[in-house]
Amino acid sequence: MAKSSADDAELRRACAAAVAASGARGEEVTFSIRVAKGRGIFEKLGRLAKPRVLALTTKHSSKGEPNKAFLRVLKYSSGAVLEPAKLYKLKHLTKVEVISSDPSGCTFVLGFDNLRSQTVAPPQWTMRNIDDRNRLLFCILNMCKEILSYLPKVVGIDIVELALWAKENALTLDNQVSNQDGQEASVVTQTERKVTVTVTVENDLVSQAKDEEEDMEALLDTYVMGIGEADAFSERLKQELVALEAANVYELLESEPLVEEVLQGLDSASAAVDDMDEWLRIFNLKLRHMREDISSIESRNNGLEMQSVNNKGLVEELEKLLERLRIPQEFAASLTGGSFEESRMLKNVEACEWLTGAIRSLEVPNLDPSYVNMRAVREKRAELEKLKITFVRRASEFLRNYFSSLVDFMISDKSYFSQRGQLKRPDHADLRYKCRTYARLLQHLKSLDKSCLGPLRKAYCVSLNLLLRREAREFANELRASTKAPKNPAVWLEGSNSGGQNGSSADTSTVSDAYSKMLTIFIPLLVDESSFFAHFMCFEVPALVPAGAPNVNKNRSGANDPDDDDLNLMDPDGNDIKPDNTSVELGTLNDALQELLDGIQEDFYAVVDWAYKIDPLRCISMHGITERYLSGQKADAAGFVRKLLDDLESRISVQFGRFIDEACHQIERNERNVRQTGILAYIPRFAVLASRMEQYIQGQSRDLIDKAYTKLVSTMFTTLEKIAQGDPKTADIVLIENYAAFQNSLYDLANVVPTLAKFYHQASESYEQACTHHISSLIYLQFERLFQFSRKVDELTYTISAEEIPFQLGLSKTDLRRVLKSSLSGIDKSIGAMYRRLQKTLTSDELFPSLWDKCKKEFLDKYESFVQMVTRIYGNEPIMPVAEMRDVLATF
Repeated sequence: MAKSSADDAELRRACAAAVAASGARGEEVTFSIRVAKGRGIFEKLGRLAKPRVLALTTKHSSKGEPNKAFLRVLKYSSGAVLEPAKLYKLKHLTKVEVISSDPSGCTFVLGFDNLRSQTVAPPQWTMRNIDDRNRLLFCILNMCKEILSYLPKVVGIDIVELALWAKENALTLDNQVSNQDGQEASVVTQTERKVTVTVTVENDLVSQAKDEEEDMEALLDTYVMGIGEADAFSERLKQELVALEAANVYELLESEPLVEEVLQGLDSASAAVDDMDEWLRIFNLKLRHMREDISSIESRNNGLEMQSVNNKGLVEELEKLLERLRIPQEFAASLTGGSFEESRMLKNVEACEWLTGAIRSLEVPNLDPSYVNMRAVREKRAELEKLKITFVRRASEFLRNYFSSLVDFMISDKSYFSQRGQLKRPDHADLRYKCRTYARLLQHLKSLDKSCLGPLRKAYCVSLNLLLRREAREFANELRASTKAPKNPAVWLEGSNSGGQNGSSADTSTVSDAYSKMLTIFIPLLVDESSFFAHFMCFEVPALVPAGAPNVNKNRSGANDPDDDDLNLMDPDGNDIKPDNTSVELGTLNDALQELLDGIQEDFYAVVDWAYKIDPLRCISMHGITERYLSGQKADAAGFVRKLLDDLESRISVQFGRFIDEACHQIERNERNVRQTGILAYIPRFAVLASRMEQYIQGQSRDLIDKAYTKLVSTMFTTLEKIAQGDPKTADIVLIENYAAFQNSLYDLANVVPTLAKFYHQASESYEQACTHHISSLIYLQFERLFQFSRKVDELTYTISAEEIPFQLGLSKTDLRRVLKSSLSGIDKSIGAMYRRLQKTLTSDELFPSLWDKCKKEFLDKYESFVQMVTRIYGNEPIMPVAEMRDVLATF
């Protein structure tokens, strides 16, 4: 027999290592072999599986449990190392079928009963040869017989041939395993056991086949028939079955006396059962009376026991109630006459917590409803209400006086404010620290009597408003005094050119820096004051500063900032109360903030007006600074700060609009002059103004500037048109020179500013229209008869045919010759006169070359049209050719 992979010791050791690596403990590899190919779930996918290794393993239990047998499928990984792929339990193996469609007989299917309900195809394997197939199948049958004590159904293979093959090859297999392992003693024992099991399986298979054969031969001998008489044997069996059924019917008829005897016995038994039922009813009645007596006794005992338990519970409840009704002497003293100094605030807070808890403990959710109307409870509740009213009144009066005295002390100390030569940043750290001492007290006052917070909030707002307005006024005054700015404001669109240029060149950046410093100092201060006020005065609103946002008004000292203390609302147990984002108190808070910060906006307005007087263009940079601060204020509760910034933005826009209106009035004043020639003064000045405005743009100020450009340029163009209409003789020249100057001065800005680009294109169109009109007027003035004759001919072509035109009055060939002689006889002089007239009317020498080129082109086009008309209407009438006219024009 050829050497098989089942004899490969290295393969068996590799399988054992793979099984151990998979986490299976106590499994022993008893057999391993390579297969040629296999089909499983890949059969549905139409793909062949890669070669696999089949290993039979056993697991012996030491706890009295039955031994287990497994069929493991192992595959090769990318590193040529075996790893487990599939596991089948042999206890579910029900059938071993050799595929008849495979002529080699090496393909077989293993049927497992736990795979029937699944859509997975049964495992199918193809061995390398018949010997490998027989080795594997015989080993599987051995394990089923030895461990599981049963044999699966074998289909497609002769079991006698399998047994004979096993008998011939058993000793050879065992000796080969023994020689390879080198462990002679243990292997001999294993071989003996394998031989014994092999012989047992062989005998079972052979005996099973022999028993079936002997039974068939004995049956045929009984009927004296041979193996080939199958039809006669079948007919004989049918006749015997009919005779047997007839005999059974006869036996039933013969047994009638026995049936009657059985019925009599059943009647007597039924009478005995009725007597027994009567006795049972009597006993059941007696037992029912006994159960009723026992239930009555148990009910009385339960009532007594329940009464005892209720009495005990009542005593405990009354003791708890009395404990609730007792007022501790130290808390009563603090509530009615205690001091509110900082050293005693802890005791006052403890007294408030006790009072709040005592009042709540006498309310329905915390007190049984049956106790609410008791006289003792009502009297104690009234006493607690008196304590609450007394304490709230005393605490409110103290806090109102405390807020007023604290602010008066700060106002009386000049070191808190800006002084001459020194800008002082407002610092409220000490004020907040002192107020924070009474934060818990305010929280408890709110829980005791929410209506008391209104007067306290008003007192705090009135006192702090005085301090904030004083700080803002002193800071704004010193800020304006310490800022160096030009004394003479710039005049942009009126006066002399030198004055405008001097005004525009002055550096006024310190003005916008001063405004920025005002916002940098006070906007964060107002936001912090709004946030502190909302938390300190127990408003249930969202946080004013979003989580994670930097606090720009924090102290420079580091993390130990007193402003970072927790001021969140707390319940009596010390837990934070989460604010409701949809709280109705948001409107109340904004009203209180209006009262807290009202009046401070006047100092901001004063800085804006002061900056406007120095340099109106600084409104642009101030608008951008305000917009940047406004975009950072997202919290709903800081409504006044947003309103302040909105008002500042509106005031800056109004002031800048005022400047634009004044500039428009300056432009419109040019219209009232008697005569305007050359380039108007406001054209080049507007270019300087636009350049300066573009330098000041910050943030979202683009829209403000574009609106200003639109208003200024529209006014400029309207005024220019009106001035041009004042003198029709020079109208075209005024428009040409001023539109050209507008384009030249704004060429660079128009490339980067879309609004100015739009007006640049508008000026270009108006320039072209003015040029066309002026050149046409100039040409018609010099060659009036020539082109007037051409116009008459063109008009008649719409009414009569071309052949009839030379016969019309004033349009004959003779008339044509007179017109040509008068117009073209001294063409050099006529063109020279037109050249000098155009040169004389222009005040700008830079525009003359381009205008003269336009004039020559326009005249040549008109003359070419005239020549074509003459050729079409008058035939070969002699006229100066177009090429000769082009040469004449080229000399100028």
